[in-house]
Amino acid sequence: MELEQRVADLERRLADLEGARRGETPHLDESDFWALNGLKEQLSQLDAADGGVLYTGSVTLPTGEAYSWQMGALTDGLLEDDWTTAAESFAALGHPVRLRLLREILGGRRTAAELAELDEVGTTGQVYHHLRQLTGAGWLETTGRGRYEVPPARVVPLLVALSTTRS
Repeated sequence: MELEQRVADLERRLADLEGARRGETPHLDESDFWALNGLKEQLSQLDAADGGVLYTGSVTLPTGEAYSWQMGALTDGLLEDDWTTAAESFAALGHPVRLRLLREILGGRRTAAELAELDEVGTTGQVYHHLRQLTGAGWLETTGRGRYEVPPARVVPLLVALSTTRS
């Protein structure tokens, strides 16, 4: 029986891999939801009947910088918040050049001069405009004259935000 179960598991995993190549959602079972199950356990200890959300990540960038981070929020607090305060942050991410600049900064290009040399990001003035928008929304911070970085507390949330756009 153990061999039959192992073969069935391998067949399911192979089908999931082949389906993923075709853009299909893989089959998930209860063991695949370890983070969700942990969240539910924490929420039950808090008597949070309406639930909550959790996002977390452990990331090593191409530069070698490593970040581990997690954030959780209760549903009732999120639904009661004034969502209009998030508009500036979302708007800053809503431009293709700004997303490209963030990706390049995470990849190691940190100066405005390096960023202005990139193809298809516009003039130096336009690059500075985009950098100011990202800095004003908290997605970037200056670390010296003309140097930028994504603040450590924003690296994982940025990647989470990007991952939500995948089908």
